[in-house]
Amino acid sequence: MTFTVANECKYTVWPGILTSANVPRNSSSSMGYELPAGRQARMTMAAGWSGRVWGRTGCVFDDDGSGSCVSGGCGSGRLSCDGTGATPPTTLAEFALQGLGVLQDFYDVSLVDGFNLPLSIVPLNSTCKPASCNASIDSVCPAELRVLSPDNTGAVVGCKSACLAFGTPRYCCSGDYATPSACKPTSYSRFFKAACPSAYSYAYDDPSSLYTCSASTYTITFCPNSSSSTTRYLLLYLKL
Repeated sequence: MTFTVANECKYTVWPGILTSANVPRNSSSSMGYELPAGRQARMTMAAGWSGRVWGRTGCVFDDDGSGSCVSGGCGSGRLSCDGTGATPPTTLAEFALQGLGVLQDFYDVSLVDGFNLPLSIVPLNSTCKPASCNASIDSVCPAELRVLSPDNTGAVVGCKSACLAFGTPRYCCSGDYATPSACKPTSYSRFFKAACPSAYSYAYDDPSSLYTCSASTYTITFCPNSSSSTTRYLLLYLKL
């Protein structure tokens, strides 16, 4: 299984990769690397692989691979994530290749942990649907969800989910809200859904957000070209 990872942002992105627990990964695929603007990279994963891919921004690493990122950094603080996940808020591309014992792949774009970059997944199979979050949500993120750059410029570098911001069962679909019937969309999840209709906006947003396909190649793109038009739509939604 091949992932083509493309960076259409105007700046460097450092992809991070996390393999799910108890799932082997192809040792030839790095779990984190630098991807300059306008460049592509390929990763090969074995059938049966499941995990996440995301973009890190504003990273600085030394020659030993140690460093930090403004958004999406690995918990290990390393260039190669090697078993540690993203620090939220982070836009996630999630996969289960040939999952659940069937010859189909499951994939989605998730905002359950918040947003830091526009991102899309496109299968190399014309009968399968893409999953995406093309909007630049940072520019219209509600004040109470914003994450600001550590350089004190006031720039918004991430948009938290309501669960991350408030930590209550209602927003996190936990406790008394830990079932699909009890945990319903909120004004915050509707905000994310309006921006990115095909992405997960909260934990039980399965019907319109989880996709299946049988393909050998997927393209993961950071900052897809349509981000500006989608953001204009979101601004119109917020005015209604």
